[in-house]
Amino acid sequence: VQLQASGGGSVQAGDSLRLSCVGSGRTGNNYVMGWFRQAPGKEREFVGSIRWGGGTTYYGDSVKGRFTISRDKSKDTVYLQMNTLQPEDTAVYYCAAKIGTILDSNASLYNYWGQGTQVTVSS
Repeated sequence: VQLQASGGGSVQAGDSLRLSCVGSGRTGNNYVMGWFRQAPGKEREFVGSIRWGGGTTYYGDSVKGRFTISRDKSKDTVYLQMNTLQPEDTAVYYCAAKIGTILDSNASLYNYWGQGTQVTVSS
């Protein structure tokens, strides 16, 4: 399984940005896609996750109401729409995949990881 994240960049506070994560090598619907982020000097933080099959989502408290995860099965892609970005959202964002259907927030439970994409929000 390979994951390729893209879409990061530098924006101003209040702006929006959409990240994409294209996957390959997976089959079926029995997995969950997650987004995590890591700011300098901080631990990796759960952003949100989505069941690939049913589309159910689950978000971390710090992004709830501002970020939305969706997926396009035809493109094997999961998206992270980020609205009303704030400087504290600055981090490297990672997409990840885990086998199963539980919407875990624990990064150690995810089996596959993409490379990160940098998001920088200035005030």
